[in-house]
Formats: sequence, structure tokens, C-alpha cells
Amino acid sequence: MNKKLLFWPLIALLSFQACKNKSDKASDTETNAAITLVSPEFDADSAYAYVKAQVNFGPRIPGTLAHQQCAEYLVDKLKSFGAEVKIQGEKTQTYDGKAFQLKNILASFNPENKTRVLITAHWDARPFSDQDSNPANHNKPFDAANDGGSGVGVILEMARQIQKKSPNVGIDFVLWDLEDYGKANDETPDEVTWCLGSQFWAKNATAAGYKAGYGINLDMVGGGNAQFTQDEISRQAAPDVVNRVWDIGNEIGYSSYFVRIPSGKIVDDHFWMNKAGVPSIDIIHYNDNSGFYINWHTQLDNLANIDKNTLKATGQTVLETIYREK
Repeated sequence: MNKKLLFWPLIALLSFQACKNKSDKASDTETNAAITLVSPEFDADSAYAYVKAQVNFGPRIPGTLAHQQCAEYLVDKLKSFGAEVKIQGEKTQTYDGKAFQLKNILASFNPENKTRVLITAHWDARPFSDQDSNPANHNKPFDAANDGGSGVGVILEMARQIQKKSPNVGIDFVLWDLEDYGKANDETPDEVTWCLGSQFWAKNATAAGYKAGYGINLDMVGGGNAQFTQDEISRQAAPDVVNRVWDIGNEIGYSSYFVRIPSGKIVDDHFWMNKAGVPSIDIIHYNDNSGFYINWHTQLDNLANIDKNTLKATGQTVLETIYREK
């Protein structure tokens, strides 16, 4: 074999690769230049670790040891980030006649700032896998990694970033309890067997005259191939907030998640936030055709089905929204 004949093609190949690498780097630079974030970098690995920490306690079903231990973990973690934290609640009866000590977890940053934004998610786990394809699993608990854990994981990572770089507004986080202990096929007008934590908070917030510019509720924000549609309550109660959040999500590269598709009425925690006078929206994995997240209320809502890319899209978009406030 003639090594000299191989030499020149090798030089040509190396030259081509060098040019390609320069082109790729230039392209990356142009992309980064086009997307200038004012918010800190949201760390999806960190958010995932917070989801995992919750799942490790076991299903956070009210009245269980896992629920109590997770509450202590969440309070301690938020305090470690510099938030003022308290637990809010009372003995609360569920639709099946059981009574539990409700534990909403409230955390505030910059409490002296009168301009505030409210970010929320539920931290409890539903006691039953009643949407599982196997009827034998319907009375079994599940890990609730996405339906509960993901929104809380995003909030904990946001809190960690806020400690390092404060936004121009005060931030209130609320982690709802007894959100997911509702009656299947609840036919009451406002589905009042669900969202017991946000109902309780709304009554107290109204009585106390709580004010926030707007609210964002996070629900099932860690599943693969997530699409966040614009539900009817969000569009009607807080159209400017919907447009702002979806515009920012699209602008910073998450158009496949924040899709501009309207969906029907979803009575989630944001419904009660709006009742308390805070214009609020829901970021939730749902569309009218396929319904909720594919593993919703099943045994497969576990850590293996959490996607860091979805956590990143959600967390960075909400952080950017907050940090753009003047």
C-alpha cells in the first residue's frame, strides 16, 4: 500500500473536519447569542435529584410515614435555600370520610417586596392507581414521580437558583397537600373533592388580603414528550400570563413543549388560585385528544419515566418569566 497516496486524502479529511468543527462552534455561538437569558441556568440534573429524593420516601400519601418524612425534607430544603417557610393546614376530610392533617408548605423569598409572583405544585401522592391498565393495580399506591414529584423538583431547583441570584420581585412558593385525593368522575360543578390544599389556601389568602401579580401552577411537568396546551381556565382568567409564558418558552427554544393549542376546562389548583384573586395559569401535560400524561395515576408514573429535558424546559421557562419582571 502506498502511504504517500493515503497522506493527501488524510490531510483533506482533517482540514474538512477542522472547518466543520469551526462551523459547528460558530453555529452554537450564533444560537447562544440568539437566546440571551436573563435568568440563571436551570440545572435539570439537580431538579431530577429532587424528584428522586421525594420518590425515595415512597408514595407521599397523607397519613403515612413517607408523607411526614417528605414534608420535613421539603421544609428543611426550602429553609436551606433562604426562604421563610411555614406549614399551613387543619384536619381535613376527604370524599371517602377519612380525616387527615392537611400540610400546605409555604415558602417566601424577599417577603418585604410588595410585587410578588406565586409559583405552586402539589406534593402529595394519590393513594390509588385507578387509571392503570391492570384492574388488579387499581387499589395500589404508585410513586407519583411526575404527578406531584416533578413540579416540586422544579420548584426546589428554582428556589436554589433564587438564593444565588435574587429576581426583582418577591417569590412565593406553595406546595399543595391533599390535591390528588379526589373522587374519580367527580361530577360536582367545581370538582370539590380534589385540590383540597389549594381550596384551603384560597379561603385563607382571601381573608388575609394576599396579593400577587400572577400565579403559575406546575402539574406533571417531567414526563417524556410533554406538551403543555393552554387550558380554558388559564386562557379566560389570565390570558396575558398565558401569552407571556408561552411566548418566552417558544423564544428560548421550547416550542415543542409550550404548544399554542387551546384545550378544555381543567379544574386544577390554578382554579382556586384564581378564586383568591390571583390571575393564574396551569402548566400541565394534557391535551384534549390524548388526555393527561400517558402514565397518569398508574404504576408507571415512576422515576424511570421522568425526562430531564422536560424538567429543563419547564424550569427555565418559568425562571425566565420571573427574572424578566421589572
